[in-house]
Amino acid sequence: MYGHEQTKREVIYNEYKPDVERLMRYLPWLARTSSVRSYYEGDLEHPVIKIPVFDSTFLQFVKEVEKTRFVNKNYPYIYTRYRIKTPEDERKAMENAKITDIHIFEAVLSKYVLLGKRRAATWSESITEEIFLTALRCLKELFYSYSPDGKE
Repeated sequence: MYGHEQTKREVIYNEYKPDVERLMRYLPWLARTSSVRSYYEGDLEHPVIKIPVFDSTFLQFVKEVEKTRFVNKNYPYIYTRYRIKTPEDERKAMENAKITDIHIFEAVLSKYVLLGKRRAATWSESITEEIFLTALRCLKELFYSYSPDGKE
């Protein structure tokens, strides 16, 4: 059993490490940002309906996440399996996850990236609730403190 678990850790580490490295460049930005949305209202002469406008760095981050193995359209299954219902539940699940629980990160990142494309408020919520920030901090801790000899 131990050998199987060790192999599983190594496989996950090797598969996801490049994606984690790709996302880490956004960690400092996420740590200092508190809002990613503003509204365009036109000018005084030609007002228009408020249109949400998102920060370009945030949009780059979302596109980067979409290119990774972390996006999984079956994320609701993981939410049900782990009884994740609130942002607090999401943060706790990620903070308590081990490298073998990578599917938790897939589910949380997928939810906010994919739902945000349909409902803009989801992206704003991900920033105010520090979901992406927590995910990247936890991934950094897991992947940069991991050693192939099994000590996490």
